[in-house]
Amino acid sequence: MPSTGSAELDNGDDRHLGPCARFGAFSLVGSAAPAGTPRRHLRRASAGDLCTGLWGDPARHDRAESGRLWVMIEVTGLTKTFGSTVAVDDVTFTVRPGIVTGFLGPNGAGKSTTMRMILGLDRPTAGTALIDGVPYRQLKRPLRTVGALLDARWVHPNRSARAHLRWLAASNGLPNSRVEEVLALVGLTEVADKRAGGFSLGMSQRLGLAGALLGDPKVLLFDEPVNGLDPEGIVWIRQFMQALAAEGRTVLVSSHLLSEMAQTADHLLVIGRGRLIADTSVAEFVERASEATVRVRSPQLDTLRTALAGQGHTVRDDDGALIVSGVTTAQVGELAAAHSVVLHELASRNASLEEAFMKLTGDDVQYQGAVAGGPAVQPMKGELR
Repeated sequence: MPSTGSAELDNGDDRHLGPCARFGAFSLVGSAAPAGTPRRHLRRASAGDLCTGLWGDPARHDRAESGRLWVMIEVTGLTKTFGSTVAVDDVTFTVRPGIVTGFLGPNGAGKSTTMRMILGLDRPTAGTALIDGVPYRQLKRPLRTVGALLDARWVHPNRSARAHLRWLAASNGLPNSRVEEVLALVGLTEVADKRAGGFSLGMSQRLGLAGALLGDPKVLLFDEPVNGLDPEGIVWIRQFMQALAAEGRTVLVSSHLLSEMAQTADHLLVIGRGRLIADTSVAEFVERASEATVRVRSPQLDTLRTALAGQGHTVRDDDGALIVSGVTTAQVGELAAAHSVVLHELASRNASLEEAFMKLTGDDVQYQGAVAGGPAVQPMKGELR
């Protein structure tokens, strides 16, 4: 659903755009390069290029216009039911500006439904979702406040990328010059006149991202933004989101790629079966969801195993070593010394983001994998399909 905000700006007047967005196309060496530039010198701009060079430190601009950029998403008691099924259950959180907030959860957990309610696409059964202190529907210039990428395929297949973006721009009083800038920013200038129906999924993601950036918004919501992108594209969009957050924007991104979130997000919101499970930093999430373990190797494993078990510690074998739960390296070292055990390895180990996620959401996944030789996989009761 396109935004329908109005504006008083004349066509071609881009003073409302921040410098990183307004002049981003000029740092994209390629389609914006002078005629005759050798192809070997053409390259895609990095996220850092977008906010440096002509304008130097973007923080100077952000401080000057902090009132324009510092906008939060505030969700309070948000609930959505479909018949007897509770898709989102009394969820409350705040997405702060200046950081990338990751929105994680198993399939069917309620992530997309929550994002749709924030954007006014679904009406909540109860609770509120506010952007800049008001519901999305009450924003005077929606596309200039919020940019969203929820469904990359939501484009008329017979429209070209340029025509699609010009249609969005016209509906929000934005100049056509901005269309050319965002096409360059996402690397679609050379295919801008091709029909969107022939785009690959990765190209469709780029077009959706261009649409989200049209109004130089203060708030950005991305649902699986790296879907279909090649490794170079994934790195580019990761750095791009981080650069947007560094400008002071509010960035909320959902993804099932937990390793990617570990490299992208500063803060995590974790949802399962429609309920908020965690609202914390990445480091705190891993620490809270996992028990510290110690890996130890020794030529006297049997003696060490007996000594550890005698102290009540949980011990398991791991490829010629022992994994000890709920104990520090100092405790293991002291116990080994007391029993004259030689150690070849003694290291603490924390869970990865994936392990922490699975521990917290293990009971909230939509489908459980079948054990080899066991019964076929069945959907869990009461879960959305």
